[in-house]
Amino acid sequence: QLQLRESGGGSVPPGSSLRLSCALSGNAYNVYSMAWFRQGTGNHREGVASINTDGIKEVATSVEGRFTISQDDSKLTTYLDMNNLKPDDTGTYICAHQPRGLVSLWQSEFSYWGQGTQVTVSS
Repeated sequence: QLQLRESGGGSVPPGSSLRLSCALSGNAYNVYSMAWFRQGTGNHREGVASINTDGIKEVATSVEGRFTISQDDSKLTTYLDMNNLKPDDTGTYICAHQPRGLVSLWQSEFSYWGQGTQVTVSS
């Protein structure tokens, strides 16, 4: 059973930085992709950034230049570095896994999901 656990969320003022982590455990496959999504008050999940085990990345234009996705050497922890945070970045940040290595920001492409970590940006 694949498990994803997010950490690193918090409540910060605008202009701050946060690093989110997603720890992967279980049968992760040799080739796969990870992604970060965020969900506001509705049910829609917006794809924020994605990376595969070859290091190919995609970042949403809404956060490009401010957010960076990366992985540790083991590929079992995926990070989302968020800089110059804005109130519109507020939401629950959820990591997801896809066992085909396709870099994507579409939630329908991902099979496994974490529970999420809350990020609140407010003065």
